[in-house]
Amino acid sequence: MTRIVVVVGHARVDTFCEALGNRYAAGARTAGHDITVFVTSRMAFDPILRRGYDGLQPLEPDLQAARDAIVSADHLVLIFPLWMGTLPAIFKGFLERVLQPDLLASKAAGRFLPTLAGKSVRVVITMGMPGLIYRWWYGAYALNMLKRNILGFLGAGPIRSTIHGNIEGVGAYGRARWLDEAEAMGRTAG
Repeated sequence: MTRIVVVVGHARVDTFCEALGNRYAAGARTAGHDITVFVTSRMAFDPILRRGYDGLQPLEPDLQAARDAIVSADHLVLIFPLWMGTLPAIFKGFLERVLQPDLLASKAAGRFLPTLAGKSVRVVITMGMPGLIYRWWYGAYALNMLKRNILGFLGAGPIRSTIHGNIEGVGAYGRARWLDEAEAMGRTAG
């Protein structure tokens, strides 16, 4: 049994990203994995790191639950839409807040502490532009930043990714296929 945490980093409820997270969770449950889903738009927390990394900002109950789940997880699934070329602000704020205790511990130790070591990650990004253009023309900036500067920096790996581009253009059939793929990934904890 794999302990999986899915985080849907979106500012709105009932989105395609949330549907992807729910289908991944459904697949994971059928395979007997332990799964917890967090949807940032359904959580109550301040996404702004008010003091930066100068002191611990106490975690609200929703963030503490997410942090506890992430710390004990074997596998993380991060799902978000590409907004203005990067992560939605609420998702970036979620990550800054939930990871702040680890980063403060690294700062206090004077060295990097790989607090996500041993955790595999699947990153799923949805976007309006075709995925090929995002990867090749724009260099998959948000994906690479997340993989290298946050997840990799904290020791996570392996980090795999799925890009769902042209979300409107693929139509209902294409989106249904992506939902089926998310469920299949959940069954294999991939």
